[in-house]
Amino acid sequence: MFIQTLITEPIHFFRIIVIVILSITLHELAHGWAAMSQGDNTPQKTGHLTLNPVVHMGKESLIFLCLTGIAWGQMPVNPSKFRSAKLGNILVSAAGPLANLALGILFILLLKLFFNPNLTGLVSLEFLYLAAQINLSLFMFNLLPIPPLDGFHVFSEIFPQLKPLQYTQFGLFALMLLFIIPDFGIGLSSFADLVIQLATGM
Repeated sequence: MFIQTLITEPIHFFRIIVIVILSITLHELAHGWAAMSQGDNTPQKTGHLTLNPVVHMGKESLIFLCLTGIAWGQMPVNPSKFRSAKLGNILVSAAGPLANLALGILFILLLKLFFNPNLTGLVSLEFLYLAAQINLSLFMFNLLPIPPLDGFHVFSEIFPQLKPLQYTQFGLFALMLLFIIPDFGIGLSSFADLVIQLATGM
């Protein structure tokens, strides 16, 4: 399990923990700010406009992250308050993945600006590369048209015939299938690697 990395590669373990917590927190905040911009003050009323990862992820998610390297977050929104139900749902849903894309681009730029192979420690060349890789992977993963992922909410507004899938076990089954296919995660990381290498010339 991922927790074994704490013993074999402790620096790598803490790098992943820090990056995933930061990435999910900003992902959920992006949903919240987008909802606020669409007229829904639920994120503010529930106290979710905060940088506190416990609020966004919960203790269960943080524990699961340390054990398995997998985590999740949640931002409470009320689509009925959106000024435009269709556009609002698309914008709010897309905001999270786009935040991860922005973070991925930011870390790629930092790689190009501060490339120094001699840097060591928690924040180093490896840290910046891993942060870019994780955020690009999160961007691609969350845009999959599978409930309850953000991509499903975006695509189901564009293709309403997908909406009934939200109330079935399809999403759970599809996600379980993806997680037990080792090549899926490797494929996401490999594509992220390709993007980073093309962008940085590394």
